Amino acid sequence: MNTSYTKSSLLSLFLVMNVFFSLPNLVLALTPDEVVVIANTRANDSLSLAKYYMQQRAIPAENLIKIRTTWKESCNRQQYQEDIAEPVKKAVQKLQQNKRIRCLVTMYGVPLKIRAPVLDLDDEEQVKQLKKQIRQEQEKLKAAQKNEHSQLKNLIDSLKLQIKLLQQTDTRAAVDSELALVLTDTYPLENWLPNPYFLGFQRQKTLLQRDTVLMVSRLDGPTPDIVRRIIDDSIAVEQKGLQGKAYFDARWARPDPQKKLSGYALYDAAIHKAAELVKQERGLEVLLNDKSALFTAGDCPEAALYCGWYSLSKYIDAFTWVQGAVGFHIASGECATLKQEKSQGWCKRMLEQGVAATVGPVYEPYVQAFPLPDLFFSKLTEGYLTLGETYLISLPFLSWQMVLIGDPLYQPFSPEMSGNSQPTSSKTEKNTTL
Repeated sequence: MNTSYTKSSLLSLFLVMNVFFSLPNLVLALTPDEVVVIANTRANDSLSLAKYYMQQRAIPAENLIKIRTTWKESCNRQQYQEDIAEPVKKAVQKLQQNKRIRCLVTMYGVPLKIRAPVLDLDDEEQVKQLKKQIRQEQEKLKAAQKNEHSQLKNLIDSLKLQIKLLQQTDTRAAVDSELALVLTDTYPLENWLPNPYFLGFQRQKTLLQRDTVLMVSRLDGPTPDIVRRIIDDSIAVEQKGLQGKAYFDARWARPDPQKKLSGYALYDAAIHKAAELVKQERGLEVLLNDKSALFTAGDCPEAALYCGWYSLSKYIDAFTWVQGAVGFHIASGECATLKQEKSQGWCKRMLEQGVAATVGPVYEPYVQAFPLPDLFFSKLTEGYLTLGETYLISLPFLSWQMVLIGDPLYQPFSPEMSGNSQPTSSKTEKNTTL
């Protein structure tokens, strides 16, 4: 997974850990009548699962949007615009005449990702020639003198950029991430756009306005039974509170807190911070691994929360997930598919193994596109926000690659639940092995 930063976004990520601690609790109180559910009538089980979810959550019947599009996991930009975005926008705007709509839920059977455009023959030939030239320059680099390396590397990077522009790979996106902007009239499709709800950008002016951004979550998975289980587990756990252990898998020892960090180091430090905050907030046993080796088979029984990195598209079966578990793995393309049988991507495998909610990218996201672990897990365990709200304020970018899978109304640590009305720092201190 690559790291790539603009000056402004990097500065924001440096500041975010301090920014969100100084803000008051956000009590947004997402309610069922503010949730719209999107089902694909061409996909088996999509509509029946949508109706089941709406019934279980008491979502008004008029908040169902039926679309008709491909049942495959990917679609092209035209299919997204005509079959998905336009009918959803029209339906949401009609609903908003009488009520507030804040959240979209894409159901099993709604496409997961938007492909880059297909190249015409001329562009395809140009890409072929550029790739050939790159191979030639790479061979030159192997034999070149040291003082020639920089020039050759710059040339190779320039050729790669030309290919990227021709292929328009930066216009690829998660369907859900684009749907968050379905009420936004126009915006650039290339690259990402800063999320105005992200707490790290609170002091910056962003291109997007909050009143045109919706939170989006997905109820999806390898099978309809898994989707139904996610719905049932989320509701059941809300009655008792999420119980189990929290596992955080960093790769290095925690750095000096005064040191400015970027890329992987920033997110590794955020995993350390997440472990500390969960320890302070809730009565969960917290286990932090700060060694280069990841958790291995059998290391993580009774897993309720998890965050770690970096095993690329190779799920490690270290966990026994409790009902209602929430977690994500920081690596590229971990949500590239939820349906391909042989895939070992973390999102698919975690859902198969029993989690109720996870996050992942459909294409290469760059590391800073992930929700910041300390922000995500601290706000989730505070309990005032739903899963959907927690994701929205911890996600740096929209019109990009990230997907939240889970019930957006899910509150595994609601303050109203018995035994969870106040933070339990003393209890956590007693139980933790951190």
